[in-house]
Amino acid sequence: MHPVSIVWFRRDLRLDDHVALRRAADASAKLVCAFVLDPEQLRGPRVGAPIVQAFFTALAALRAELRELGSDLALLEGDAAAELAALAERTGARALYYNIDYEPAALARDAEVTKRLREAHVEVHDAVDHVYYGAGDVVQESGKPYAVYTPYRKRWTARLAHDERHPVASRAAAVTKFLGRDASLRSREVPQPEEYGHASSLLYPTVTSAEAHRLLDEFVACGLTAYADRRNVPALDATSRLSPHLRAGTIGIRTVVAAALERRRISRAQHAVAGIDAWLGELIWRDFYGQLLAHRPQVAQLPFIEAAETIPYRDDPDGYRAWCEGRTGYPIVDAAMRQLRETGWMHNRLRMIVASFLTKHLLIDYHEGERWFEQRLADADLAANNGGWQWAASTGTDAAPYFRVFNPTLQGKTYDPDGTFVRRWVPELQGVPAEVVHEPGLLRPPAYPPPIVEHAAARQRAIDVYGGVLRAKGDA
Repeated sequence: MHPVSIVWFRRDLRLDDHVALRRAADASAKLVCAFVLDPEQLRGPRVGAPIVQAFFTALAALRAELRELGSDLALLEGDAAAELAALAERTGARALYYNIDYEPAALARDAEVTKRLREAHVEVHDAVDHVYYGAGDVVQESGKPYAVYTPYRKRWTARLAHDERHPVASRAAAVTKFLGRDASLRSREVPQPEEYGHASSLLYPTVTSAEAHRLLDEFVACGLTAYADRRNVPALDATSRLSPHLRAGTIGIRTVVAAALERRRISRAQHAVAGIDAWLGELIWRDFYGQLLAHRPQVAQLPFIEAAETIPYRDDPDGYRAWCEGRTGYPIVDAAMRQLRETGWMHNRLRMIVASFLTKHLLIDYHEGERWFEQRLADADLAANNGGWQWAASTGTDAAPYFRVFNPTLQGKTYDPDGTFVRRWVPELQGVPAEVVHEPGLLRPPAYPPPIVEHAAARQRAIDVYGGVLRAKGDA
């Protein structure tokens, strides 16, 4: 039994269903909860205001919970290894517990923390928490990791039948063991995003455990069984909106899956089961991309398909700027990009549409779009964001064939047939009739720009360019 252990919070900002917290509570007399702010990362080019605000809001809520319990969060700032080593010395902690993060930079940081603390005779223990199954849990018979989603999903589902991961009773185990508010914690106040150069917004998602559980309960009760039928319609509030919470860890993935499985057990209608299974499939995608990053960290910088490194992307700063600002002349693309800019969130169907447009219509490197999403999404997650962009760009695992180029006009007509979503975000089109709202060139308002590229010509150009590389290399 450790006299004192540190629980290092990272992307798991909650007290419930927290694996590292439970393991620390089981092995320790007292617990110190800590989070380390990294100023370089917070001011760096790969994070933006929505996700910074999400994490700071979650940190404030976590601290408030701990203070209600008579404890506190040691909110530190600087080099993680140095700060945690100093905290261990001040508090007499003999062990550190944390949950694994598969991002390459996080793994390098964690290795340095482990080395530093073990040199100081502090034990270090990690745990799988952010994903349902760890990177080595769902593999092929040969032990090789999966590179294709469908067989991965089949094996994941087969494992679920005999290895269901139930929510962890971490709060109950830890509640009497939290160290009281103590000067040795030397904790700073939770900062505001502006301190690191980011602007706050009331339109960004509110990311707290209370809000996450509210969203989950509401979705399971009212939206889950109809998910398969309604999930692709951006004008409807038909998705769970849990992605920012799963990113910051204000709710545990086991809690989310357990809620879906419980609803599935009591559902009898075929359409209801189909809706639940479709949503579970999206959660499995999250695990799939996580294990892919863990096994192939090079995808964080390079295409999964090696031949795709030679795709001759275009240098088109004007086109890229028009895409970022929602001025492409394609209403569904522009509405989606404006929604992202204002709210820090974008509907999943729209993410596919705008990613296809950037990489295929404009022939701009998917890395540019990936970085823009990192800066603008409250749920920006390296594994899922990179996986989605490489899928759209036909460079990744389970990639769309290079000759699949989304027609943005047809996508708009199919998934926003009366233009409700488009009019919400593109006010220039308020007076355009529904039958032509996705083709405003037929009745174009003066304030709305013409298309920056013609679909048929852009499609053929993309097929020629991508095909010239991928088909020649046998990767088509």
